[in-house]
Amino acid sequence: MAASPSEPRPFPSGPVLRHRGEAVAVVGSDIDTDRIIPARFLKCITFEGLAAGAFADDRAERAGHTDGPHPFDRPEHQGASVLVVNRNFGCGSSREHAPQALLRWGIRALIGESFAEIFFGNCLALGIPCLSAGADAVHAIQQAVAADPGAVVELDLESLEVVLESEAAGENRWPVFLDPGPHHMLLSGQWDATGQLLAHEEELTATAQRLPYLSRFGA
Repeated sequence: MAASPSEPRPFPSGPVLRHRGEAVAVVGSDIDTDRIIPARFLKCITFEGLAAGAFADDRAERAGHTDGPHPFDRPEHQGASVLVVNRNFGCGSSREHAPQALLRWGIRALIGESFAEIFFGNCLALGIPCLSAGADAVHAIQQAVAADPGAVVELDLESLEVVLESEAAGENRWPVFLDPGPHHMLLSGQWDATGQLLAHEEELTATAQRLPYLSRFGA
């Protein structure tokens, strides 16, 4: 089973305005979190190393298949950063290991027909936008990626538009959808709770000094 991309991308931080990168398509509706990251990988102490578990069982099942390996194992998709999926992606359990595994494999954005609510929220907490598009648009993007694995997808979160540039299909544009709340959080950087805390270190320190159970503990 192929490892994650050899040059991991920096993790998201701050406002997420746009993303540009190659895409990988995983076709099928109702792909649950147990398929994204099987339960045996949940024993980890930290999320490091989860990339190898992304779609682990699906990848093992497709190894040596006449139709070729799983998309995550195809050489032409190593380095892809946009995952294109279908309906109700990420359903099932609430395990945050699922988006963590995708993040550590190299995925920085998803385009799909729809996403399970908890999976969507877990992605948002990592700065990974999950953009919804119509079934025809998703199918067209998946077909273009299959025909030209080097196709580049650009996601503009400000205009909520996806542009695909492909030698085979030329340039195509589709509108995408994101609820106003998550949209604002990504554009403003408010999705990054840890970053917001670190940016207000002085206020946090002053508050801690005023709290007797912190400032006088052990006195």
